Amino acid sequence: MADGSEAKRPKGVQVEDRKVNWRRWKQERKAEKKKWKELNLLKKLEKQRVRELAEKQAEEEQQQQQQEEEEDKGRHYTLSVALPGSILNNAQSLELRTYLAGQIARACAIFCVDEIVVFDEHGEDAKSVEGEFEGIGKRGKACVQLARILQYLECPQYLRKSFFPKHGDLQFAGLLNPLDSPHHMRVDEDSEYREGVVLDRPSKPGRGSFVNCGMKKEVQIDKQLKPGLRVTVRLQEPQNPETKVRKGTVVSSHHPRTVSGLYWGYSVRLASCLSAVFSECPFKEGYDVSIGTSERGNSVDQVTLPSFRHMLVVFGGLQGLEAGVDADPNLEVTDPSVLFDFYLNTCPSQGSRTIRTEEALLISLSALRPHIDEAVKTPTDS
Repeated sequence: MADGSEAKRPKGVQVEDRKVNWRRWKQERKAEKKKWKELNLLKKLEKQRVRELAEKQAEEEQQQQQQEEEEDKGRHYTLSVALPGSILNNAQSLELRTYLAGQIARACAIFCVDEIVVFDEHGEDAKSVEGEFEGIGKRGKACVQLARILQYLECPQYLRKSFFPKHGDLQFAGLLNPLDSPHHMRVDEDSEYREGVVLDRPSKPGRGSFVNCGMKKEVQIDKQLKPGLRVTVRLQEPQNPETKVRKGTVVSSHHPRTVSGLYWGYSVRLASCLSAVFSECPFKEGYDVSIGTSERGNSVDQVTLPSFRHMLVVFGGLQGLEAGVDADPNLEVTDPSVLFDFYLNTCPSQGSRTIRTEEALLISLSALRPHIDEAVKTPTDS
């Protein structure tokens, strides 16, 4: 029995040793598991960080690509047209004068003209469209009447009551064909930009004015502006369709053209004489390229236009550009061709003795269009 008990003791010691080893093994196992979990967590965090960096980089690249696309969409050059207001004197009635002005407006809108300059070749010295209607007469206020009708047609329909009170010059303007330009929006039409008028409506401190943009809802802009002012608004995406007003920011009138490449109508300027067309240019650097049109000019087919930022095309009246040069007290030259960079005949071998100004406008802009497209492909130095 003693031998048997002694023989069993070493086994007991072995069992105790095994228990100790087992406990240690468990602890080591737990430590390994903990270490393994930490490594897995670190790997997951690293993968998440790499994924977030990749997503952020992809988002930045997408934004940069969108910005580049927006920049590529923009049109950075302008096209201006100058013509005498005396062309209305060739019409026999107020209805025909109005229709003639409508033809000019339509032609300029079709060819994306950005500025129309109405100059006086008879010394009327009219610089504003303000004032009362005094009748048409034979040479009565033709420049002012032409400018007023051009401004009326360019204005979106929902803003005309705000800017154009009842006037004799506009008696038959409602019968004219609409320009239907991109900024002439319908009520439910969705667009990034809209023209509007600032309303005389109080707003909370720190918030902008309310603007009527021709929609069912008014737009609240980011600035406080004087009521009655015409503004171009860039609309924000509606966060909640149930909101009472839309949100928007005020941008310059040329922003839709330079950023999104949209044609956003034309401006109208009155010039007291032919030389004032150049001297009162609204652009700081002036017109890069000036073109005079005449049947005595060079053929438009052989011309190559240089790259430009601002182009001006000048048309004469019934007696051509020579009449405007002779009536201008600031000009000492007699040959109108010296005033322009190019003096072109845009309709060689014409079948009629005369081409009316409204006809010359369509013919010339159509003939110049491929030359303009080719010229603007070449980047300017500035």
